[in-house]
Amino acid sequence: MKIVVLAGGISTERDVSLVTGASVCRALRENGHKAIFVDLFLGLEEVPADLETLFDAPDGLCPQVSISAAAPDLEAVRRSRKDQSGSVFGPHVLEVCALADIVFLGLHGQAGEDGRIQAAFDLLGIRYTGAGYLSSGMAMDKSITKTIMDHAGIPTAPWRDIPHYTEADIPRLVEELEVPCAVKVVNGGSSLGLALPDTKEELEAALHEMLRYGSHIIVEKKLYGRELTVAVLGERWLPAAETIPVQGSFDYTAKYQPAQAGGAREICPAEITPEQMEAAGELALRLHKALGLSVYSRTDMILDEEGRLWCLETNSLPGMTPASFVPKEAAAVGMSYNQLCEEIVRLSYQIPRKG
Repeated sequence: MKIVVLAGGISTERDVSLVTGASVCRALRENGHKAIFVDLFLGLEEVPADLETLFDAPDGLCPQVSISAAAPDLEAVRRSRKDQSGSVFGPHVLEVCALADIVFLGLHGQAGEDGRIQAAFDLLGIRYTGAGYLSSGMAMDKSITKTIMDHAGIPTAPWRDIPHYTEADIPRLVEELEVPCAVKVVNGGSSLGLALPDTKEELEAALHEMLRYGSHIIVEKKLYGRELTVAVLGERWLPAAETIPVQGSFDYTAKYQPAQAGGAREICPAEITPEQMEAAGELALRLHKALGLSVYSRTDMILDEEGRLWCLETNSLPGMTPASFVPKEAAAVGMSYNQLCEEIVRLSYQIPRKG
């Protein structure tokens, strides 16, 4: 197949997406596909007269990329684009994607995981991997996801929706909200736009900080317990993995850096009972289906001290770096990284996309 692996973009999860995309592209090329890497936002500045020849690039246009300890400087990324267009699609992106048999979406966060790219591709008749635009958008919005969990009877922490607050609202919110709690921007990811205040002073600081990422937040009762994540692939769940933060908080650094550099320790499969493993898997599958997701997803949850499971959120395009949870969970059932990428392509290609 001719496959465009679309990555990068202009979200706070850009660096993670670049590593996902480069890794997937190399795996698909090893599988025999004519796969090429394309950055959604930066696009392709210099292209041949016949765009089809790009699929014969010996290196698949794959960059050498890594995830730094700090989130990317998105303003610097915007300034680096030569055409300075306001479009999310960089030069020649749509034209090249239209030539592919399928586009592997290696995007994370806004303008990628929120359904807008999927909607554009549906209108243009371009095949892509993963869930469609509506379910992607719902899964990306933590407020909508929590509402669906409540309606579906899926256990989740008590929560409050706070849409479009301003600095002027913060004193009132500090008075009204209980601590400890979790404060989350509805469309955040990679632990950006997330705070876990234990005191009113920390809550006030968190509310100011969240406005950097967005004005629509949810506030949850803070849950204590073991942090699990469970992938769904096709119609089955994969073994849960457990995250053990080294420094007490699973922030951006903890998520993407080695343990010796402040990162978290991960155990896969998680050391839980077979009954707990099955219960976690079934909850992830229920939420996957309740949101209308397809092909694959990853649900984060808490196993509390009393053995109860609480769902937090679902990722419709979870990380696919070799160190990400989904590849680790697939490996736990004997599926290699290359086989996992192939299975995502196979399952996605079977979905009829309507223009």
